[in-house]
Amino acid sequence: MLNGTAATEDLLRLHAPQVLGALVRRYGHFGEAEDAVQEALLAAARQWPEQGLPENPRGWLIRAASRRLVDQLRSDEARRRREEEAAQLSPRDAFTAPAPGESRAPSDDDTLTLLFLCCHPVLSPAAQVALTLRAVGGLTTAEIARAHLVPEATMAQRISRAKAKVKGVPFRQPVPEDRDQRLAVVLQVLYLIFNEGYTATSGDALHRADLAREAIRLTRSVRTLLPEDGQVTGLLALMLLTEARSAARTGPHGELIPLDEQDRSLWDRRAIDEGCGLVGKALSQGPAGAYQLQAAIAALHDEAARADDTDWPQILALYDILVRRTPDPMARLSRAVAVAMVHGPRAGLVEVAAIEDGLTGHHRLDAVRAHLLERAGETDAARAAYQEAATRTLSIPETRYLQMRAARLLSK
Repeated sequence: MLNGTAATEDLLRLHAPQVLGALVRRYGHFGEAEDAVQEALLAAARQWPEQGLPENPRGWLIRAASRRLVDQLRSDEARRRREEEAAQLSPRDAFTAPAPGESRAPSDDDTLTLLFLCCHPVLSPAAQVALTLRAVGGLTTAEIARAHLVPEATMAQRISRAKAKVKGVPFRQPVPEDRDQRLAVVLQVLYLIFNEGYTATSGDALHRADLAREAIRLTRSVRTLLPEDGQVTGLLALMLLTEARSAARTGPHGELIPLDEQDRSLWDRRAIDEGCGLVGKALSQGPAGAYQLQAAIAALHDEAARADDTDWPQILALYDILVRRTPDPMARLSRAVAVAMVHGPRAGLVEVAAIEDGLTGHHRLDAVRAHLLERAGETDAARAAYQEAATRTLSIPETRYLQMRAARLLSK
């Protein structure tokens, strides 16, 4: 028997992109295949906790989803003919999956193929990101909309149009020239998936380990294809160095613990050592891009035995380079924190004010402002900013943390 619905959800999230890839590889109907997979996932969520885990979960899901897709295709005569033609071309084992413990060749990883399909150049960059987060990352439309600061209805339309555009596109790994064009979007999407796993944008859990692990696994797969690409190496390093701190980010009741208060003995030293080694390789693989720079910053944090040992001047220097190379307002917000740590909180507040227009309404802007106001001794203003930030985040652990910071200032 499965140990509760959480275990079921983790397993389903792991297999969902692989099952979708198997169906798209055979039929080519992206939208219909995703609908069939969603129905199979719902059936599994109902049955597995009660009836027990099947011997081959992925095979169970592929068979269930394929039956639903076949039924859907047969409802239309033209679709039925396409299904019969596809069946003649497909090997007998097209719908089978390896037994537990057996491996698949890296070239047969449908998830990686699906990742590159979602980043097809026929789609706009925004559509590529949205479709991949939905199909490969398993994020809901609402989660994707929040990550992009757009209404849910807008994001739903974007994803629907993207599915229609890739319908009929061959399901195979792109040729090297095409792959290189898609790589930037692939890496951006993997980073977004990882970020949603490391700090969930909503819900009662701060950390969604399944998403973070899947992003790391996929990034390792991309690096196997492109071992000399500095951006790929840098992104993998950044993920490892960030995820290494996950065990120390929450307390016994799920409460958020900020970086400077974490028990660093809980950090994963093996992941830190691997990440730091990859940073060195990434910086030697061509000009430093955003991922290499962020990984180098993460390494400086992870190498500090105590918060007081953090090399903030070096971190600020790296952020200075980063913000010159990327328009990302979040990078500028992080730089404002580094400015405060080097030059004092009021200098940091000046930087926050300068980027306010780019992050209007985002809870992280208010949270950083509150922290710097608190350090500057402006208690009332800090409390108001913490309270404002708490109303703007949909993450329950973040809300509780921000409310706690605001309440603590009442006694000062």
